[in-house]
Amino acid sequence: MSVSGLCELCTQNEIVDGCDRCGRLVCERHYDEASGFCTDCLTEVEPTDDDTRQPDDVDTYRV
Repeated sequence: MSVSGLCELCTQNEIVDGCDRCGRLVCERHYDEASGFCTDCLTEVEPTDDDTRQPDDVDTYRV
């Protein structure tokens, strides 16, 4: 990618690529090459080991 400027997340480092999910232009520190996502989007789509959200054990949802 040939874009110059500062990372939209940290505003300190030079842009290396753009997030394939949200389109933010981010630095090497905030870009995950494997997924093509910025670190913010990556944490939203991939649960981490310390993610404590558990299912609520409800089998039926009513709308």
